[in-house]
Amino acid sequence: MQNQTPLSKLNDKVSAIVEQYNSSKEENEALRLEIVKLKVENEAKNHEIEKLSEQNALKDSEIEAIVEKLESILV
Repeated sequence: MQNQTPLSKLNDKVSAIVEQYNSSKEENEALRLEIVKLKVENEAKNHEIEKLSEQNALKDSEIEAIVEKLESILV
């Protein structure tokens, strides 16, 4: 390996830092996009849970009405 001048060493170190910065920036962008995607998926799941909860409550009230009719028939 050759003897590097201080300026050459500094240039190499700055280049390495810039490369690491760009890599970190790309990784950060990929993670940001993943977070956005996960937030959208989470919102869709929350909406589905809400819809299913409403359907469940409706079914519960239908079952209660059927039970009341059966009880009135048996009395």
